[in-house]
Amino acid sequence: MNIILGITGGIAAYKTPYLVRLLTKKGHDVKVILTESAEEFVTPLTLATLSKNKVISSFKTTDNQWNNHVELALWADVILIAPATANTLAKMANGLCDNLLLATYFSAKAPVFVAPAMDLDMYAHPTVNENLNKLKSFGNQIIPAVYGELASGLVGQGRMAEPEDIVNFIETNLSENLPLKGKKVLITAGPTYEAIDPVRFIGNFSTGKMGIAIANEAVKQGAEVHLVLGPSAEKNIDENIHLHRVVSADDMYQAAINQFDTSDIAILSAAVADYTPKIKALEKIKKKEANLTLELVSTTDILATLGKQKKQQILIGFALETNNELENAKHKLNRKNLDGIVLNSLKDKGAGFGTDTNKITFITPENEISFPLKNKTEVAKDILAQILKLQK
Repeated sequence: MNIILGITGGIAAYKTPYLVRLLTKKGHDVKVILTESAEEFVTPLTLATLSKNKVISSFKTTDNQWNNHVELALWADVILIAPATANTLAKMANGLCDNLLLATYFSAKAPVFVAPAMDLDMYAHPTVNENLNKLKSFGNQIIPAVYGELASGLVGQGRMAEPEDIVNFIETNLSENLPLKGKKVLITAGPTYEAIDPVRFIGNFSTGKMGIAIANEAVKQGAEVHLVLGPSAEKNIDENIHLHRVVSADDMYQAAINQFDTSDIAILSAAVADYTPKIKALEKIKKKEANLTLELVSTTDILATLGKQKKQQILIGFALETNNELENAKHKLNRKNLDGIVLNSLKDKGAGFGTDTNKITFITPENEISFPLKNKTEVAKDILAQILKLQK
């Protein structure tokens, strides 16, 4: 998740290096925006070291380039302002924009979390309370200040929530509103290897990258994900995914069947072998002068089988084509009783096996939507967004 942490000029800023550390340890990409007064309390060097990103504090960079607040806002999945001083709260609530952080806030489309921090009399002041209520009405999430000892020496409400509590607040809030919360998603990915003998196999060039990207994104969107993965060297698999490693088409069939009945959504992106050797030699086949002839038999069509068995499930297939792409994909959609199919063509540069990008068309019985070439992480988001529209 991409997180912008906006730090304003309050003494509670001393806690923010630990907050950055917690967020990065959870795998989030954090970019810090400091207001000018915040630099009096915490150093950019510390925050840059912990976040592994350059800290931003003004519209202009040191080499006279522009820090684009619109791009920053669009990059963010979450904006967190901590600590938020009374001054910043007032500006946010009343449309005043005099620094990069506020310009980014006013450009934001992502959820915004605000952790106020100030002395107890300031926190209790009617105008602060009014500004916090305004920000709530705008859809911002307020992380309440807590009771404790304050920088003034007084004890009362106004202390910024502890970093652990801020992270928990954000995670809990986001998880409750995730689009796939409570859904079980079955995904198949990667190739299958069909053994010829103990050392040789029939396979294909699939790496599983696309299916893994979909699985990772589905977890982020709150789903319980079961990934049935053929032989793949890919390591970037979210630890919250239920991973089922398989080798052959029959292995993948059995694993998919076992999970399908209790699934809400099934996305079959694997490149499953259509044929397997009829006889699998128990010993290594020795090379001879004569040609070797292998008799192949059809594997079970996993997608067609699930299409016959489906009840309430949304079933999505993949079609990798080299000619008559749209016609072939639509035929597969109808023939296998699918709710949707993802078409990509080996003719499109940057699409297909082994790449970090893909170019797809999402097809349903009612319509088709084509997307430009994108990183597979972004393609996964597009696919899931289209699937969510199909929910019954």
